[in-house]
Amino acid sequence: MQAVMDFIHNPVAPIILVGVIVVLVAVVSFVVRSLKSSRTHSEVPPSTSVVVEASLPQAQESEAEGAQRSRDGPTAQTADHSEAGAPHAEQVSLQEETPASGIDEERPQTTSVEVPESIPSRMGRLRARLARSGALGKSLLSLLSRGDLSAADWEEMEDSLLVADLGLEATDELMEALHTRVKVENTSDPQVVRDLLREELLKLVDPNMDRSVNLAVRDVDGVQVPATILMVGVNGTGKTTTTGKMARIFRAEGHEVLLGAADTFRAAAAEQLETWGSRVGVDVVRSDREGADPASVAFESVEEGIRRGCDIVMVDTAGRLQTKSALMDELGKVKRVMEKRAPVSEVLLVLDATTGQNGLRQAEVFAEVAGVTGIVLSKLDGSAKGGIVVSVQRTLGVPVKFVGLGEGPDDLAPFDPQSFVDAIVG
Repeated sequence: MQAVMDFIHNPVAPIILVGVIVVLVAVVSFVVRSLKSSRTHSEVPPSTSVVVEASLPQAQESEAEGAQRSRDGPTAQTADHSEAGAPHAEQVSLQEETPASGIDEERPQTTSVEVPESIPSRMGRLRARLARSGALGKSLLSLLSRGDLSAADWEEMEDSLLVADLGLEATDELMEALHTRVKVENTSDPQVVRDLLREELLKLVDPNMDRSVNLAVRDVDGVQVPATILMVGVNGTGKTTTTGKMARIFRAEGHEVLLGAADTFRAAAAEQLETWGSRVGVDVVRSDREGADPASVAFESVEEGIRRGCDIVMVDTAGRLQTKSALMDELGKVKRVMEKRAPVSEVLLVLDATTGQNGLRQAEVFAEVAGVTGIVLSKLDGSAKGGIVVSVQRTLGVPVKFVGLGEGPDDLAPFDPQSFVDAIVG
C-alpha cells in the first residue's frame, strides 16, 4: 500500500499512466478491426468464373469438310468450322459467371439475375408511352379535331404523313382512300374521320402479316437443334442492345437461351452482350481475340447450344457497312457456317426508326445479303417517324416483329398492329 502511495506522489506517475492507457487503446482498436475484417471476408463469397474453351478453325478447310467434321463433333485441336480461305480464328470461350452485385460500365461483371417484365405488362406500358409521345398522332389528331377539313387541312395531313416516313406511295394511297370514304359517308364529324383514318392506317400496317418468331426446335440427323436467330444491322442502330432485350423476352417466356458474340471487330460489343446475359442468366459464347473469324464464333455458339439442349441461340453480328460486297461475303459466310449444324430460323434486321430513308436503303442491302425474315425497329420512342413501319414492310415485304420504345431493359415488345394504330389516332 505504501508503495502505491509513493508511486502516486511520484512526479512521473501521470506520464506513465497516460502511456499505459494509449497502449491499451491501440491494442483494443487493433482487435476490433481484425474481427470486423474477418466477418466481412466470411460474408462476401468470391465471384467465380468457369470457362469452357473450344479449339476453333484453322484456315484451309472447305465447307463440305467442315460440315462432316461438325457432324463428327469438335476435337480438342483440329475442329474447323470456317470456310476455305477464311482468316485464322482464335479460341472461343463460354463465359459463365456466378452472380454478384453491381455491373462495371467498361467491362461486364457478374450481377444478380433480374426478372424480366411480362409481355402483357410491357405491351400496355409501351402503348401508353407511344400514345403520349407520338408526334405523328398528335399532328393528325390536331387536324382532325378541326371538324370540316379544308383543302389546306388535307394538304397538311399529307405533309405530316410524308414527314413521318410513311412513304410517297403509301401516303397517296391513304389520302385517296380517306378522301373517298369521307365523301361517301358525307361527314365532317372529327370522330368519324378519325375512325376512317384508323381503318385505312391499319390496312397499310397490314395486321395479316405473320409477326411470330420461329422458335421451333428441329430434328437434324437425329439431333435436336435449337432455333437459331441471326441479328443483323448497321452499327449504331442498337443491334447488340436489342439482342440482349430480346433474350430477356425469351427468358420471360421460359426459354433456355444462349448468345453468340460474332461481332468480333468491337471488343465492346462482346462485353456489352455479356452484361445483358449476366442480367438475365444467359451465357455468352465469345472469342478471346478481337478480329477473330465471326463465322467460327457463330458455329461454336450453335454447337454449344446443341450440347446444352438450349431452345434458342441468338448470334449478334458486326454492322460494318463499308462496301456491299464485303458485307455480303461476311454475313453470307456466317449464315452458311451456322447452317452446317442447324437451319437459321430467323434473320432479324435491327433498324433505327429515326433514320428514315437512309434506314430503308440499309434495309434493302441487308435483305439482299442475308435474306431478312423480320424487322426490329429501335428508337421509335418520342419520334414522328412511326410511318417507317409501313414503308419498311412495303420495301422488304417482311413484317416488323418487335419495336423498341425506350432505353430501359424491358422497353422492347412484340409489334402489334392494332395497338400501334390505336396509339397514333387515339
